[in-house]
Amino acid sequence: MTTPAAPAPAPAAPASVPGKTIGIVGLVLDFFFPLLGLILSIVGKVQSNRAGVKNTPATVGIVLGIIFIVVYLIIVVSVVGGLLAGCGSLGPGVHHVNGVTLTCS
Repeated sequence: MTTPAAPAPAPAAPASVPGKTIGIVGLVLDFFFPLLGLILSIVGKVQSNRAGVKNTPATVGIVLGIIFIVVYLIIVVSVVGGLLAGCGSLGPGVHHVNGVTLTCS
């Protein structure tokens, strides 16, 4: 009589990439909070680099974070510059322009 063979061991779970989850979270946050997304993407990239593995989501998160921050800064500077230019041409006081109230000093 033969004895049944022992079942084969289950395959090992794939090793997780250190920093990959943080890199993905940073990538997603780039679209809503670019500075926070950039910081988390950098943290994920550093963790992956220390482990010697590639972390594409963190790299993309870093690039997008920088791009979004630059775009937001350009928008803020242009809006503030437009308001200051409007006050420069109107002079001091309270002005109503196109339904918007500007208070210039």
